[in-house]
Amino acid sequence: MRVQFELNGHLIEADPAPGSTLMEYLRHEELHSVKHGCDHGECGACTVLVDNRSMNACLILMHTVNGLKIETLESFSTHEELHPLQNDFLHEGAAQCGFCTPGMILSLEALDREGGEIEETNVRDALNGNLCRCTGYVKPVKAALTTLQKSSRSGGES
Repeated sequence: MRVQFELNGHLIEADPAPGSTLMEYLRHEELHSVKHGCDHGECGACTVLVDNRSMNACLILMHTVNGLKIETLESFSTHEELHPLQNDFLHEGAAQCGFCTPGMILSLEALDREGGEIEETNVRDALNGNLCRCTGYVKPVKAALTTLQKSSRSGGES
């Protein structure tokens, strides 16, 4: 079954194998921010944005992506300029091994795109699906609050 979708701003046409997942497709396309973690939607390592919502790519079958807009962390920055969340993660020392960082940043970007008040509680809720064994979440939460509270005050996306 042929599918057509937007991936990081580019229109894609693919003919995926039956039963293949979005995570498998993205890894095959060398989008390495999408990590292979648990294959059960429990760790958040494969988090992507689907129509601005954070979702686990390991749970999305390729035949269901027709017409959707999918974003990976690769679309967020260049080698010259980091996304504000990436920048604050770097300055706060919020990434340690880095395995969970792309998923965290995408989950936090989804929270920012929802709009509304940014408080520690909803930042922690947004990170709930992202398993991190290194940071204890203190520095990622602090970095997120720095970026997202700035963004919500200015009324724009990060």
